[in-house]
Amino acid sequence: MNDDVSPPPASRSLRWMAPLAVVLVIGAGVAWGWTRWQAEQARVLQREAYADLQLRGLVDSVEALRRDQRSTSQRVQDAAATNRVLRDEMLGLSQRSALLEDNLAKLADSTRHGAQALQLEETELLLSQAAQRLAYADDVDGAKRLYALAAGTLADVQGNEYLNLRQALMQERNAVDALGPGARVATGRQLAAFAKALEQVPEQVDAGAGPQAGAPWWHQMLAPFVTITPTRTQGPLTDAERVAGWDALQLELTLARAAVERGDQAGFTQAVDRVALWLPRLWPDSPALRERRAELQQLRMRVLQPALPELGSTLQQLRSMRDGDDR
Repeated sequence: MNDDVSPPPASRSLRWMAPLAVVLVIGAGVAWGWTRWQAEQARVLQREAYADLQLRGLVDSVEALRRDQRSTSQRVQDAAATNRVLRDEMLGLSQRSALLEDNLAKLADSTRHGAQALQLEETELLLSQAAQRLAYADDVDGAKRLYALAAGTLADVQGNEYLNLRQALMQERNAVDALGPGARVATGRQLAAFAKALEQVPEQVDAGAGPQAGAPWWHQMLAPFVTITPTRTQGPLTDAERVAGWDALQLELTLARAAVERGDQAGFTQAVDRVALWLPRLWPDSPALRERRAELQQLRMRVLQPALPELGSTLQQLRSMRDGDDR
């Protein structure tokens, strides 16, 4: 008999299966590790891309603020140039007043017709100054005083042909009295009150408060457990981002005040719209914030230079009468 006995086939299969199983386990571990590493790399790349996007957004915001600052400086320079022109015009009016005084001295012993012409000249000057105060400075009180002086001067003019002129002046004075303190003054006060009220808006909302009326049913169900904040309008802001946003909001409010002073309706509307964009980014939704946004919407509808059909009608009628007499 032969002493060498070959192992059975089952034993040979078992010897090959053990190394194969080890290789499979090692391969599975390597594949799992590779998959995890790839996923971690993808998350890192995504975070880097999001950080770059935020950085670009901040850079764009800073550039926009710089452009607005340059635009504001240009507007201030334009306003200074306009003030110089107005000073020159006022100097011319002062010279004209001096000439009127000289004419008054020369016509002291003249006929009634000369005195009446002088009174009409003075009335025209007062009405012109009143119109300029309303158009350029929104000085309603000064315009009222000038209209009162014009009415007193016109009352001394004799003749029934000036009855319609006195009636037109009365209607114009009533229209000016209806303006109150003036559209720009009232808008400036309302804007200052709005800026003061912004300091009282809470930066955080109590998550335990009851569900808001009109909220979706799933908001009401999840309200006791989570706080739902739309990141599209207000994401989590760092302290630096909040300070920068507050400074940008104050800059826009300053631009709105400057537009009110100039009577720039388009500039005021644009500044108010930019303020409205900052509100949901700096504060969460709350009753106080909604009240401020409603006030801001009312501010946006304010007209800085209201149209008065009666304004200037007396001056135009007076000049038409004088031109007719000259012809």
